Amino acid sequence: MIIGVPKEIKSQEARVSLLPSGAYQLIKHGHTVLVERNAGLGSGYNNEDYEGAGAKLIDKHEEVFARADLIVKVKEPLPSEIPLLRKGQLLFTYLHLAASRELTEGLLKSGCTGIAYETVEVNRRLPLLEPMSEIAGRMSIIMGGYYLAKFVGGSGVLLGGVPGVLPGKVVVIGGGSSGVNAARMATGLGADVTILEVDLERMRFLDITMHSAHTLFSNEAHLIELLPTVDLLIGAVLVPGAKAPKLITRQMLKRMRPGSVLVDIAIDQGGCVETSRPTTHNDPVFVEEGITHYCVANMPGAYARTATQALTNVTYPYLENLADRGLTDAIGRQPALLSGVNCHDGKVTYRAVADALGMEFHDPKALLGL
Repeated sequence: MIIGVPKEIKSQEARVSLLPSGAYQLIKHGHTVLVERNAGLGSGYNNEDYEGAGAKLIDKHEEVFARADLIVKVKEPLPSEIPLLRKGQLLFTYLHLAASRELTEGLLKSGCTGIAYETVEVNRRLPLLEPMSEIAGRMSIIMGGYYLAKFVGGSGVLLGGVPGVLPGKVVVIGGGSSGVNAARMATGLGADVTILEVDLERMRFLDITMHSAHTLFSNEAHLIELLPTVDLLIGAVLVPGAKAPKLITRQMLKRMRPGSVLVDIAIDQGGCVETSRPTTHNDPVFVEEGITHYCVANMPGAYARTATQALTNVTYPYLENLADRGLTDAIGRQPALLSGVNCHDGKVTYRAVADALGMEFHDPKALLGL
């Protein structure tokens, strides 16, 4: 199979979807790997690294798409890339289709098979999303703490406090992978941390493993009670493949103190706050109702080398399987891949995406003859 690795063109996205070591392994398996020139530079991997692994360097972005049977990316295709996709081609990347009708319609029109990292599910876990959730969770405290500083418009609260001064208060909505990592970082700084969660078993786990953080059942009443005292609010809500629920309304946001900070990690699924809208690393924040919003849709891209290594650690086995066996046989060997198939041959094949966008759902098993 011919595997294409295009350079990411999303603003400030420096990750790359395949390491030179991964290219070397694929080539050992008899595949051809096409890497767009400079695709790995942002993550610290130069063109010579890929050439040394046996990959072929391609100068033109369009040529990678034209020649490859399987396109492996980090982020969803941008509007300029969608016309480059074609029927029968495999696209393996983060898609987040529930948050974008335009992207979904574009992929359906192309006829390609879109396999989304974020919906590959194994025993109720999302193994291809977890590493990026971990990075985004840890980043949320770094960025949130920075934007609390007075010189960037924050309230001037130091999250860890100092002797004789109480620490800042952090509320994390969601006790999943990103929420737990946010809470770990915040407690490590010495902040007063509360995690809101709806799964009682998850709260028991958090209570046992995170002695420095409080847990609270997540509902609107509890949020309304907490918001006036919160310095940093982290939105870490995830419904796999679906649009994030809006848990914080504009009216609720008005209860927070001016200069407080909100980090909406769920923004790539539409955001869990009514006032959130996607931002970039170039222009990461905006202010609504006196609250600084940090809503960067590709947060892990800021730490591209760490993120690339973490991502490819988990995606490579699936990529190798797809390349070696093709889609249907690969699903037979790794059944979790079926849950990653979001669209195929012009049809939506992931129910949460169909429901979010009001489109018809088609059973991927039937379409693929499984």
